[in-house]
Amino acid sequence: MKREESDPVVAIDGPAGSGKSTTARALARCLGWTYLDTGAIYRTLGWLAVQEGVSLDDEDVLVALCPRLDALSFRWGEDGLLLVFLGDVDVTQAIRGEEAGRWASDVSRHPRVREALLDLQRSFAKRGPLVIEGRDTGTVVFPKARWKFYLTASLEERARRRLREMGLEETPENLEGVKEAIRERDLQDATRPVAPLMRAEDAVEVDTTDLLPEEVVNLIKRLVKEG
Repeated sequence: MKREESDPVVAIDGPAGSGKSTTARALARCLGWTYLDTGAIYRTLGWLAVQEGVSLDDEDVLVALCPRLDALSFRWGEDGLLLVFLGDVDVTQAIRGEEAGRWASDVSRHPRVREALLDLQRSFAKRGPLVIEGRDTGTVVFPKARWKFYLTASLEERARRRLREMGLEETPENLEGVKEAIRERDLQDATRPVAPLMRAEDAVEVDTTDLLPEEVVNLIKRLVKEG
């Protein structure tokens, strides 16, 4: 599928907990651009497969489920949080958390699943300027994106952010459990044979470990406005 090269796209990639979702959402709202969370697409497919009793190893059936994600939409809630809908069903809470992250990682390793969802992801650019975040947005989905960023952070800080996101107390046990889950997800994402997690050669790398969310957003917004 050929993308209109005039469509401005900001592609933000990075591992779990690096701050890409927080950054991309705030940047999109600040710029007034369309926002797309590619991870939510894969999480929703995993959730849908589980609801249908489909094995996450069954590539054929997963591919057959992909057209149903054409009904996926993103809406801003009154509290400023992003809501994810599949048709009329609010799946926001169902697709968050570590379990849904594993579903996403499992389904995204299938080459034909990724291929089937490429057109859906690219179609969002037809709606106007786009901020997209995920793990292969600058390398595979929009390799010619006008702006590319790769966010990183220390494992310790990423785990703390995940705990806050899940509303869990930062105990040694909880922290170690989330760190182990992130290590596992990082390894799976970085070593999968199709579209592995990696920084695009022309992406600007931003270490967010010691930066406030607004500092990251302001940095990227400045670079975008500079062209």
